[in-house]
Amino acid sequence: MGQDEGGSPQRARRASIRQVAAAARVSTSTVSNVLNNPDVVATSTRRRVEDAMAEVGYVRNGAARQLRGAPSTIAGCLLLDTANPFFAEVSRGIEDRLTEAGCLLIVGSTDVRAAQENNYLRMMEELGVRGILVNPSGSRLDRLVRLSGRGTPVVLVDHPRAGADLCAVAVDDVHGGGLAADHLLALGHRRIAFLGSQAGIRSLRDRGEGIRRSMRKAGLDVSSTLVEIPVPEPCTVDVADSVVDQVLAVSPRPTAVICFNDVVALGMLRGLRRHGIPVPGQMSVVGYDDVQFAEQLSPALTTVRQPKYQLGRAAAELLLAEDRPGHQHQEIRFTPELVVRASTAPPAIGG
Repeated sequence: MGQDEGGSPQRARRASIRQVAAAARVSTSTVSNVLNNPDVVATSTRRRVEDAMAEVGYVRNGAARQLRGAPSTIAGCLLLDTANPFFAEVSRGIEDRLTEAGCLLIVGSTDVRAAQENNYLRMMEELGVRGILVNPSGSRLDRLVRLSGRGTPVVLVDHPRAGADLCAVAVDDVHGGGLAADHLLALGHRRIAFLGSQAGIRSLRDRGEGIRRSMRKAGLDVSSTLVEIPVPEPCTVDVADSVVDQVLAVSPRPTAVICFNDVVALGMLRGLRRHGIPVPGQMSVVGYDDVQFAEQLSPALTTVRQPKYQLGRAAAELLLAEDRPGHQHQEIRFTPELVVRASTAPPAIGG
């Protein structure tokens, strides 16, 4: 930075799009497309323009761009818990797609607290983000619908539209819960525990409903064959481990446990090992999500697989489509699948 005649620091002038175009040997419209619509530019050309930007020191003036009415290049994302491996993979899918479109992603954890979610929503709206991808902390979507109506697009992540005029990407969790229960019932289990969460999470309710439907279909009295045990928040491995005592205290003892996610299943496996209960010899365990560590556990975890990365990319694609002509709100629904590994087996004789 130089100095003017009075000795005051002189701010360097910003490099212009024309300078970038000259350095990259392309037109200014091509540079503009790289900045605003990178998907329409050939990869080799885009890289050449990006190299030229770095060479001349070009920095986009985001504030001026928004004043001209162009969409923001910043998007927000609110998830229940970014420390959960499931949400980490969903977030990566969102990030990768938005990065391809030239957008920056801001991610926050709501910790299943409505007040925290509302605070983040307010800050992101004030920031003027292009849109917000939200895994809602509760079942009420009124605030999100109002936010969308004020001009900030909202896409629901891992949550159905439930009649709301919003785009959504969801997984059929009723079917997923049924898959877990059907597998255990086919093995011969008739006393099953379901480890859920104390929080009113939609996906948890749906998984529980899927389990109950399958057990009723098998002719079982759910009130006497299914034990539902809430896991206190936050649902960490340590907290899930501490719940094992409650499972083992049930009489007659369950021969299988369905956990509402793989983190809880990991805690269950650890707690059962602590009590000397072999898995699956005396207790079968089923998880949900199929996160990266599930196959590496001992025993390898039987679980219900969700298409986590694809779910994130699909949500980001819907957000990018919000400002396209003729866009209509829609819901994309994925179907989970059962992955059978070594943590489940028929119940022990007499178990």
